Amino acid sequence: MHSLLALSRLIDAVNARMGQAASWLVLVVVLISAGNAVVRKAFDISSNGFLEIQWYLFSAVFLLAAAYTLQKNEHIRIDLLASKLSKRGQAIIDIVGTLLFLMPVCIILIMYGWPLFEKAWVSGEMSSDAGGLIRWPVFLLIPVGFSLLLAQGLSEVIKRVAFLQGLIADPSEKNTDVHKEPV
Repeated sequence: MHSLLALSRLIDAVNARMGQAASWLVLVVVLISAGNAVVRKAFDISSNGFLEIQWYLFSAVFLLAAAYTLQKNEHIRIDLLASKLSKRGQAIIDIVGTLLFLMPVCIILIMYGWPLFEKAWVSGEMSSDAGGLIRWPVFLLIPVGFSLLLAQGLSEVIKRVAFLQGLIADPSEKNTDVHKEPV
């Protein structure tokens, strides 16, 4: 289990970096959006490329930060049943939900997203809009984002199993280092 916890730490570290990088993309999107609006209003000049890069970057923020959101336990969940359960019961629900729902959906989206990226890469697909951008970078975000989410799902399962075995603190608690041994 200790080697699995080391893998979990590695996954957590990678997704923390990706989440931080994605947060900087928000600033970039705001600057591009504001610049595009100013140029459009002040000089009556517009570019579909500026609009598309905003969409691409928004997609990057969403897809690259999803795993970080799961890691920080900030994702949307419906706690009607889980809130009434013990911490152990909640951990079991998280394990089952991750294995039965999150991971299969991630695998399906990776399987369908990769050929979409490959086709756009090989063909050099461009946006049909005048001044539009190449499409493969945004299509690549689909398998990359869902691979990160799949890996984070694995990390969360490892942490919950370790919690159930009494090896680490409750991973659902916020602001704690879950990889430390419980007190």
